[in-house]
Amino acid sequence: MILKDRVIIVTGGSGLIGREIIADVTRKGGIALNADIAVATDLTKNTVAVDISDETSVQNAIDMVIEKWGRIDGLVNNAYPRTKDWGVFFEDIPLDSWRKNVDYQLNSCFVFCQKVLKIMAEQKIGAIVNIGSTYGIVGNDFTLYEEYGGTSPAAYSAIKGGIINFTRYLASYYGRKGIRVNCVSPGGIFDNQHPSFVSRYEAKVPMGRMGRPDDIAPAVSFLLSDEAKYIIGQNVVVDGGWTII
Repeated sequence: MILKDRVIIVTGGSGLIGREIIADVTRKGGIALNADIAVATDLTKNTVAVDISDETSVQNAIDMVIEKWGRIDGLVNNAYPRTKDWGVFFEDIPLDSWRKNVDYQLNSCFVFCQKVLKIMAEQKIGAIVNIGSTYGIVGNDFTLYEEYGGTSPAAYSAIKGGIINFTRYLASYYGRKGIRVNCVSPGGIFDNQHPSFVSRYEAKVPMGRMGRPDDIAPAVSFLLSDEAKYIIGQNVVVDGGWTII
């Protein structure tokens, strides 16, 4: 019960990884709040409707949490909204699409962090975990997509790399205030991708398989807990060894 009674907001808690983070935090005693655009606000069920790309919506969600629980002990920036043309080839990306995706994913992380950190600074305690990616650390392996003509979104690598270093900035800035900010970077998570992608990925990764949401969630819970009380500004890579070779 390493998170007993801790109030933890998880953005995008209805998504693939988000659902497992919610479940793991709950199993470990936390009050896991699903802050997601796809849910209705029902604080008896720990759900809060929020559009993370809208500052007013974010502030309203935070205000509701404070009104009911009086504090925020943890925040997980996990939501992953994107435009409909997400994943087109680099040379075909409209500038407006690039800007929108940076706004949806990177700028929303800034907004949520800024507002929650004001509260945590007053509390003199708190923990934030941002979700990065291996593609925020290393370059893309485009051979994974060759057989079916796919690609990896260019904005993804830029955004996730930005989130990882933004995490370091926040950790440096708020460490003396008793607040810990860290990052978890998953490797590829199985989600019924094209069979050739899966086989090529699994042939490369040392552990021989793609990741699962339950591989990622425990690392997030650990960083939210006092078991990580002297860990700040770190990027914990959970990728089965993808980035070590």
